[in-house]
Formats: sequence, structure tokens, C-alpha cells
Amino acid sequence: MKKKRFLLFLSVSVFLTWGNPSVLFAAGQKDKEPEEAPQQAPVTILVAAAASLEYSFVRELIPRFQAKYPRITVEGVYDSSGRLQTQIEAGLEADVFMSAAVRQMNELTAKSLIAADSVRPLLENKIVLIKTAGIATPVTGFENVLQARIIALGDPASVPAGQYAMEAFSSLGMWDEVSARASFGTNVTEVLNWVGEGSAEIGVVYATDAAMTDRVQVIAEAPAGSLSQKVIYPVGRTAASAHSREAELFIDFLASEEGLGVFKAYGFAPNE
Repeated sequence: MKKKRFLLFLSVSVFLTWGNPSVLFAAGQKDKEPEEAPQQAPVTILVAAAASLEYSFVRELIPRFQAKYPRITVEGVYDSSGRLQTQIEAGLEADVFMSAAVRQMNELTAKSLIAADSVRPLLENKIVLIKTAGIATPVTGFENVLQARIIALGDPASVPAGQYAMEAFSSLGMWDEVSARASFGTNVTEVLNWVGEGSAEIGVVYATDAAMTDRVQVIAEAPAGSLSQKVIYPVGRTAASAHSREAELFIDFLASEEGLGVFKAYGFAPNE
């Protein structure tokens, strides 16, 4: 009698299962959780990034990230790291900050505006001296830069590239003379454009910026020992982010093999 009841129960179970294919599908998917639950609401995050990152972010990194996470829209604001720092201090509702120097990140972290445990010193760049392509100049390096008529630099008050230039020329004992004849840009992209269009004979930018256009040519890298530390680009999540999970996902993507591969293609090097 017990055997008959068991067979009857088994028959009913099989019938119900085959009569409802979704049961089989659900059973097969039980251990496979999607990376992002489809029912989660769309989210937009704001990334505040150094101007020298704009090309790589807009052209490749953001589109690739959004393809992986369709529910997350990434918007960007790009400017000098110092100006972005000031905006974050004034209440800019950014979720992620990536600067072209550690100074701005450290100052925001010290004010508890960046989540300290989220900061990663992600990339390394180089400082280079450039000239307008196709136009001769007597300048052959940082040491004889005063032979140029007009020198374009980022404003050291807010532009990390300008701060690095100031440090390099100060180490050579030339800063006072260089600054006296320099035109100061509000970000490194402005400096690049001035030299590219010929309104400035030479300028100091990041190697990655110089590699993005054929309107300028690199004359030389900053002299060995002229900078006290490497040119590091850190990234971190703002402490006030309303979308901390999504911000962390974006940071993880930047630090992933795919993200670093894109940065390499744009001339950056992973910070070892």
C-alpha cells in the first residue's frame, strides 16, 4: 500500500513539473544569480574627473561600463582637479572623484568628503614639454625654456599639471623667470589647445594629452629628479554619495583588467 502511494505521489509530481516548464527553468537557475537584479531602478551617477581623463572616459570607459550595467547612467564633469575639489567642497553632488594628483584627493579625504577606504592610487602619468607641430622653436628642453616667446602653463593654484611644472622649474632655479612670461590656463586641456593652435609657442602638459592630438609635438619629459613624487591619479567615492554601490561598481570597473587596458591605450600606466 505504501509503495502504491509513493508511486502515485511521484506520478503527480512529474505531471505537475512537466505541465509547468517554468518550474524546471527555475530549478536550473537556482544557483545562478545575475550580477544586477533586473528589477532594480535606473540610477544616474556623476563622476568628477580631471580634464586629462575626458577623452578616455567619454570615448570608451563610460560606454563600456554602461553596456555592462544598462540601468546605470554615468554623467561626467571634467575640469582641473583643484576646481573640482572646490566644487565638491561647495556641495557638488558627485559620486566619484578622480584627480590628476594626490593632493586634492588627500585634502578632500581629510575633510571627510571622500570615503577614505574607497581611494585607490590607480594610474601614473608623465609631465612633458610640448611645442606647436610644424613650427620651429629654439627650445630643446625644460632647461632652456626661456628661449620661447610665450609659455603656456596650467595655473598652479588649481591645476595639478601647473603645480608639477612649477615644481620642475623651481628645481632648476627658473620658476620666477618662467612664471613672469607664462600664460596660465584654467586646466590642462586649455594649455594643450593654446599650443596646438599656435597662440603659445610651448607648454607643459601630461604625456597622455600630447598623445591625443597631432597638433603638438613633445620636446622632452620633465628632467629626472625634478619632481619629488610620481604623477599619480587617485580615484575615490564621495562620502555623501547617494549611490555608493553604483559608485563602487564604477571604480571597480576602472581598476579592472578591461578598464586598465583602456587607460593604457590612452597612454596612462597602472600605478605599481
